[in-house]
Amino acid sequence: MLLSPPQAAAALRCAAENGFALLAVNADSPAAITDCLEAARQLDAPIIVETSLWQLTGHSFGAGDPELGLARYLVNLAVLAAAPRYADVPVLFHTDHIKGPITLPLLQAALRGLPTGVTGATLSPSTISLDSSQLSEADNIQTLLALCQEAQRTGRPLTLEMEAGVDDGVTPLEVAERLLTGVESVSPGYLALWAPGVGTQHGLGDPGTFSESAVRSHQQLATRLCGRPIGIALHGSSGLPPARLQAAVAAGVTKVNWSSESLLLRSTAAQEFYQVRSAELVKTHPDWKATAMDNGVQAYVSARYLPKVSERLRLLGSVGQGARIRPILPRA
Repeated sequence: MLLSPPQAAAALRCAAENGFALLAVNADSPAAITDCLEAARQLDAPIIVETSLWQLTGHSFGAGDPELGLARYLVNLAVLAAAPRYADVPVLFHTDHIKGPITLPLLQAALRGLPTGVTGATLSPSTISLDSSQLSEADNIQTLLALCQEAQRTGRPLTLEMEAGVDDGVTPLEVAERLLTGVESVSPGYLALWAPGVGTQHGLGDPGTFSESAVRSHQQLATRLCGRPIGIALHGSSGLPPARLQAAVAAGVTKVNWSSESLLLRSTAAQEFYQVRSAELVKTHPDWKATAMDNGVQAYVSARYLPKVSERLRLLGSVGQGARIRPILPRA
């Protein structure tokens, strides 16, 4: 089931109140999306599928057109999530790392509902965020407020993640207070996640100065300022060892972004497939067509990737949490 924004807010609040986190996989192909939902189904876990601008403009989705890419991505995910096999899996779709001049018009269009080509059918993300790394505090606040105003104008639901400069070390609490208050005091109720810098870095390098105490301080501050449980979204998780990921969840992380390691796992498995099966990719081999077809490489990748997704879900305490979330979801 693909969750609406109010349902997504309920699922994230459930995570904050019960001490687990949702895995947010930056999935860049339909096959990766399928593997994420399959891992979640097997463990009765909720999952977040998220995409960045480079995936939306990539060849698998928008082929250079980010709005087309977002609509196509949502259709793919919505059809899969509604299938009987995955109908009980709480699935959130999240926009991640949307930046540049396209940011506001693209996210406003997504909020209003993207046309799917099916008569009368539109789709919107479960949760929305944008890349604030190149924005001033004022621009960060104003962009989110513009989304809140669009939600109010159109009567559309909206659930937001607000981001600070997550690669800039630990975000000072006074900066967090200015950012969070700047949105919550003007348009209360839309924020569900706060993504401050807590010492991690995007990519596969050194986890840097990651601080569980910073997570705890920011979670407590955001919850106090907003008057409801606000979980921390952890960016740059790929470099963190398992024990520190679990400590992050215990300190108040409710969403863990997973991109760099995920991409490397899939691409390395694909490379291995073509190395192992290279002798079959000649026209005289009886199995050349089965090897050349997309299903050949994707099945091989899935067999190696899916256990890694499952491992992450276990680390974050997500196993069995679908049963906790489903009864508390508001009507779509």
